[in-house]
Amino acid sequence: MKISVIVPAYNEEKLLGGSLAEIQSAAAAFTVRGWSFEVIVCDNNSTDRTADIARAAGASVVFEPVNQIARARNAGAGAATGDWLVFVDADSHPGEKLFADVAENISSGKVLAGGVTIRLDEDLFVAGLITQFWNFSSRITRFMAGSFIFVEAAAFRQVGGFSHEFYAAEELDLSLRLKKLARATKRKIVILHRHPIKTSARKMKLYTGRELGGFFIRSIFNHRRTIRSREAAFMWYDGRR
Repeated sequence: MKISVIVPAYNEEKLLGGSLAEIQSAAAAFTVRGWSFEVIVCDNNSTDRTADIARAAGASVVFEPVNQIARARNAGAGAATGDWLVFVDADSHPGEKLFADVAENISSGKVLAGGVTIRLDEDLFVAGLITQFWNFSSRITRFMAGSFIFVEAAAFRQVGGFSHEFYAAEELDLSLRLKKLARATKRKIVILHRHPIKTSARKMKLYTGRELGGFFIRSIFNHRRTIRSREAAFMWYDGRR
């Protein structure tokens, strides 16, 4: 068994090194089973030291010139040689116990893909409430958060990977297509929850309440346009770090 860990990264020199160190440490959960793993960083047209930091950490680096999270993840997956793909955001830190849960679910043969609940790296009241709501909804609906997704490589390719139509919420679209395939193949989509992934709450500091509120209001009332526009999904693409 081989696991490919894919990290999309756009101007992530501040946080990428820490995330890659956590991934390398957590991967002991795979090696103890005799599985091999690789780490692939997709440099999504960064203008900082993202690629250099990734190489120094021992990761393979691929380049995607178009700034889009879906394209970056797909470019990483295109270079992957593993039987299973694990997508981890550059500002997220998976632990060894989470990877062990992933390995257990893969070994069961019953799981097609899965995600995990989220824990923010800072205690922020409003962000905490939003995170709790997401975690509850995710476990009920089996929608996977983009910060951590694991999926059988063959299934990922069968459904066409992440859609290039979306600049945000691309993981929800992928979840829908994988859920349909899971039903057809009598397998499961799971949301792990015993060991949440720690992810950065930096957007709550980098953007004003007006900016954040405006985005969520537009997402509710003009959902289709908002998630299909780089300008509307500015929080992921304006380079603010």
